[in-house]
Amino acid sequence: MEKTTNTLAQPIGANAVASSPGTTAAGKAHNKVQGIVVNGIVAALYIAVSALIQPFGFTQVQFRVSEMFNHLIVFNKKYIYGIVLGVFLTNLFFSPMKAYDLIFGVGQSVIALLITIACARFIKGIWARMIVNTLVFTFTMFLIALELHLAFDLPFMFTWLTTAVGEFVVMAVGMPVMYVINKRVRFDKIV
Repeated sequence: MEKTTNTLAQPIGANAVASSPGTTAAGKAHNKVQGIVVNGIVAALYIAVSALIQPFGFTQVQFRVSEMFNHLIVFNKKYIYGIVLGVFLTNLFFSPMKAYDLIFGVGQSVIALLITIACARFIKGIWARMIVNTLVFTFTMFLIALELHLAFDLPFMFTWLTTAVGEFVVMAVGMPVMYVINKRVRFDKIV
């Protein structure tokens, strides 16, 4: 009797052989479905965590804990879809100022994620990439400050300061959290 192996269950890595799932038509379809599912889970986690801290995620001083999921982008740029979908749906479901948040909030996330993706090509090491990602997201909070200034006539510079501090704290605390989870889950391999 001939022994058969399930090639879809084999891991894909740098040392994968030519017959690995990623190189066959079925394997590419499997990887695409896996990427969609993983990004759906990321979006769902972003929404769930945002729902838990909803009162603190939409104010002048924001501590949206789900923003730590932005660090997924330093492991694999394909996470951009799940992160942006999570931000979009969170703002759609929970924001008291939906129109503004769907434009400024989603826009800020897309811009910051794309800047991090562009920078990551030149930065070695996960910690360095997470530091840059934290700084990019902190700096781009000026878009959220502009949103709050337009919506509520809050002072722009002070609002930028308070939203940037909140973002920095969440992203800085998120770095070791995401690093430890990555040791177990391997974010770079599952999407």
